[in-house]
Amino acid sequence: GLEFSQEQTLRGTNGERLLVKDALGEPIRLDTIRDAKDGAAIELTIDAAIQAEAERVLARVGETNTPVNASAIVMDTRTSQVLAMANWPPVDLDELDGAGSESLLNVGTSYTFEPGSTFKAFTVASALESKTVTPESTFTLAPSIQVYDRVIEEGHDRGTVTLDVGDILAQSSNVGAVTIGLQMGGQKFSKWINRFGFGHPTGIEYPGEERGIVLPYEDYSGSTMGNLPIGQGLAVTPIQMVAAYSALANGGVLKQPRLIKPVGGVESPEDPGRRVVSPEVASEVVDMLKGVLAPGGTASEVSVPGYTLAGKTGTAQVATKNGYSDSRYVASFMGIAPADNPRIAVSVMVNEPQNGHTGAEAAAPAFGELASFALPYLGVPTE
Repeated sequence: GLEFSQEQTLRGTNGERLLVKDALGEPIRLDTIRDAKDGAAIELTIDAAIQAEAERVLARVGETNTPVNASAIVMDTRTSQVLAMANWPPVDLDELDGAGSESLLNVGTSYTFEPGSTFKAFTVASALESKTVTPESTFTLAPSIQVYDRVIEEGHDRGTVTLDVGDILAQSSNVGAVTIGLQMGGQKFSKWINRFGFGHPTGIEYPGEERGIVLPYEDYSGSTMGNLPIGQGLAVTPIQMVAAYSALANGGVLKQPRLIKPVGGVESPEDPGRRVVSPEVASEVVDMLKGVLAPGGTASEVSVPGYTLAGKTGTAQVATKNGYSDSRYVASFMGIAPADNPRIAVSVMVNEPQNGHTGAEAAAPAFGELASFALPYLGVPTE
């Protein structure tokens, strides 16, 4: 699809010549009216070595977890250039006639899913930027919270606890995220969802990009704010998520993801992006996300020697016509590495994994593998 979408640039233009003949029909002159022009070369931002590693890692995920599909994206946080974008299951390029439309889907840009707890980073970032909370704010949280007709519980059994904002992220507290969201209020929260780019195409140079599904504020119900702060009740794409996490990693500026380098060797001005949160808030959220991979965090078993990592697990129940499923999940992990001087943001999405359905089990290890390869390969110094 990408080559077809760039056909006008790649194809070039035909030339035109005028052939003059005499009265007997013999050619006597050939004039060039317009020279033919070759098409321009297009170079992708994809790094072949990181792409190969992403495909290898997803192949392991596919073999271990047999999901419906899976996606891995590696993005340069400084430029928002996509270094790898891999799908599972793979497609046999020699047998495209027999491949169905689902097999040909570029999951990274055209598949929508509920993000679950990976969305809590934006709940916290929005609350910090709007001065609803500070990093030192603490909350006494019961095991569950009721929002109109919905009761939201934690993903694990616990008693009443007191957690600060960083603990809420590290321990992925549903009750804590909803409490913060309720303090912010639906109208303000809706504006922040739009500000981070959800519900809109990112503009990546790839055909058929989906925009996700986001309720406008006027369609919120009483229980909506029991869903949105924990990443339910809206749908996103992997490229939207990695772009938004890249914004947190680069100091709060959301940039358009890039898949194509400047055409014809002509340098174009770097996209300045637009600021979504302050550098201070972006740094505070990334600092909190370190706790996810620290002891007591939901992905504490993932590490890369020599580097500090940040990220967030997500385990979202699949929405069906009869409500949320108790047996079908989308597992995901959003990662930033290194945490203190970010170079890459990584999205891993595993749709309906078997043999371990959580983001910590099915997606986080893949982030660890990708980071452990990409950081030394890119020459990122150890800390």
